[in-house]
Amino acid sequence: MGTTQLETVPEPKYWHLKTVLSEALDSEFSVGEILPNERDLAARFGVARATLRQALEQLELEGRLQRRRGVGTTVAPPRVGVAVGTEQHVWPGAPGDAWQPVDCARAAPPAAVADALGTGRDEPVHTVRRSRTTHGRPVAAELLYVPSASVPDLSAIDTPSGPARARAVLRELQRLELDGRESAVELGSARADDARELDRLPGAPVLVVTTRYIADGRVAALSVATYRADTCRLTFGDSGGVEIHHGPHSRAS
Repeated sequence: MGTTQLETVPEPKYWHLKTVLSEALDSEFSVGEILPNERDLAARFGVARATLRQALEQLELEGRLQRRRGVGTTVAPPRVGVAVGTEQHVWPGAPGDAWQPVDCARAAPPAAVADALGTGRDEPVHTVRRSRTTHGRPVAAELLYVPSASVPDLSAIDTPSGPARARAVLRELQRLELDGRESAVELGSARADDARELDRLPGAPVLVVTTRYIADGRVAALSVATYRADTCRLTFGDSGGVEIHHGPHSRAS
């Protein structure tokens, strides 16, 4: 492997390096292949390791690379389209929902969630944890916060936690008439618990989708869903099957 020196350019060096690295990924590496270590890459391109890390982080953010525990940095597969909010009047857990219930607990939510729900900050709510996979890969983890007022008949359920309790909360929630929902997306960093569930490193880039479910003029439930930014392309229509490829060809499935 020869040495490739970078030309002097007005843009930040790491940004130019990102472009050079991206071209190398297209021509020299295949999906899943492990990249050389940082020392070898820095030597090849004649840059400091700090500059290299900035370029690698940007490529990871763009979905070109993945950092995997115990493996290293690998070339990422094409991003997969994941449909978000295709039906405006469907509760979580309705038929066809792609999420799987994992657990349910009753505890006081974070202060920001309590404020959004309009509950007291010390008032326990039902917290349903769900997961989502696409093509056999974990792509998202969700915390769905449901106030007790939204599921008043849940007291008849004996199961204190677990997937059965989660399904019971979702069934009771669907008794309400859904007026609509509002979603917002922002870029974030994976927390330790989300990182474990999504097979990512803590601090890895993620997309956080917050959804408020409105019924009877109030927020009846609040979802905070964390998606892998390196593998997901969120869609908000009926095109959840669209796959984006990095090369010159793209296709829809």
